[in-house]
Amino acid sequence: MDTPLKLLVVEDDMIIAATIALQLTKLGYEVSGIVPRGEEAIQHAETNRPDLILLDISLKGALDGIDTAHAIHQQWNIPIIYVTANTDEATFARAKKTRPYAFISKPVRALELQRAIELAVSRMADEPPISAHPAPDAPFVLSDRIFVRYREKIVKIFIADILYLEADRNYCHLYTATKDYLLTTTLKAMEDKLPIACFVRVHRSYLANLMQVDEVGEGYIGIKGKTIPLSHLLRDALLKRIQTI
Repeated sequence: MDTPLKLLVVEDDMIIAATIALQLTKLGYEVSGIVPRGEEAIQHAETNRPDLILLDISLKGALDGIDTAHAIHQQWNIPIIYVTANTDEATFARAKKTRPYAFISKPVRALELQRAIELAVSRMADEPPISAHPAPDAPFVLSDRIFVRYREKIVKIFIADILYLEADRNYCHLYTATKDYLLTTTLKAMEDKLPIACFVRVHRSYLANLMQVDEVGEGYIGIKGKTIPLSHLLRDALLKRIQTI
C-alpha cells in the first residue's frame, strides 16, 4: 500500500512551525513531528526516520540548522530543505556544503512548499546515495521504496508491496494488492531503477516481483490471484532465479 511522505518540521518559532505543518497536512503529507532545536531533530530522525526534513537555518541553541544538517547526514541519508528568512553570503556558503535539496523563503507559501518537495522527491529517485554511512532504509535510495504521484500528491510505495509492472507504450502500470498506479515512465526505465535482486522480466510487457510469485505454469505466472503472461524464452531464467528444486 502507499503511504504519504513523512516530514519533520524543525523550527523554533512555533507559530511558523504550526503554519508549515498545517500546509503540509493540507497538501496530503504526514508531519512526523515539530521540534524547535537541532538536538531534538537528531533524536527524532533516529527514532522516526522521516522521508524529508524542513529545517530552519537560524535555529537557536547549541546547534543551528546547518550544524544539525551535518550531524544528521553523518548517520542517515535524509534529504533536507532549508527554510530561511534572510541569509547572508557566509551562511549561504555554509549551507550549500550540506547539499540541501532546496531553500524556501519565509513566509512559506503552500505552492512553493509543494514544488520544493516534488523537486526533492525527483532527486531522491534519481540520485545515488551520497552518505558514507547509508542507513538500511535510507529514503532516497531505491532499496526499499519508490515515490510516485497519486491524486495530486506524492506517495511512497514499499518495494515489497509491488506485485508487478505492466508496459503501456511510453508509460507503465504499477500494481500493488490494492491499487494500480500509472507511471509516466517506461517499463525499461523502471527495470533499470528497481533492485535487480527483487524483480525479473517475465514478458516483454511485464516485470514481476520475485517475492510475490505464487506459481509458475506453462506460459503464465500467478501473483496474488492474478495471471501474468510468461515468455517461453524467459521461463528458464525465472526458474533459476526462484531456485526451484
